[in-house]
Amino acid sequence: MIKLRYFEPADFKQLIDWVDTAELMLQWAGPSFVFPLNKFQLEEYLKEANGKNSSSYIYSVVDADSGKLLGHISLARIDRNNRSARIGRVLIGDPGAKGKGLCSQMMQQVLKVAFEELKLHRVTLGVFDFNGPAIACYEKTGFKKEGLMRDHQKFGEDYWSLWEMAILEDEWREKKDKP
Repeated sequence: MIKLRYFEPADFKQLIDWVDTAELMLQWAGPSFVFPLNKFQLEEYLKEANGKNSSSYIYSVVDADSGKLLGHISLARIDRNNRSARIGRVLIGDPGAKGKGLCSQMMQQVLKVAFEELKLHRVTLGVFDFNGPAIACYEKTGFKKEGLMRDHQKFGEDYWSLWEMAILEDEWREKKDKP
């Protein structure tokens, strides 16, 4: 079992160690950060986050029993007028934690914040089309593909296409209430 807690400077080194290639950096954060990830970029990332009326909440994912850092996730672009937000920077960083259903737990917990605490109506995310395990996790959680942004991001000589996905509050409630 996992829990979310606010991302803090004490977590910087672990995240920097996990995001160790330019390819992983682009998959994790899009073009928002410049490789290599560093303390200054993470300080800027946190500057306006995690306050009462912030437009972003940035979380570390930790093992509920041991407190060990396992991953990272954010809920950002929070628009209280339109009751929407975007999940991003989803990462299971600890190699021993992969393939154990953590993605689903992370998504369920961040969606609970979005729909129950923040009373949002719509949550979106973007995922590169080659990331089959992430797409399967998001669909299992209730996200629906809304469109493919073809050749959305250039990496080296290749172009990566991006699925836009979303879940609405009634879809989440229906999924959450099923045994």
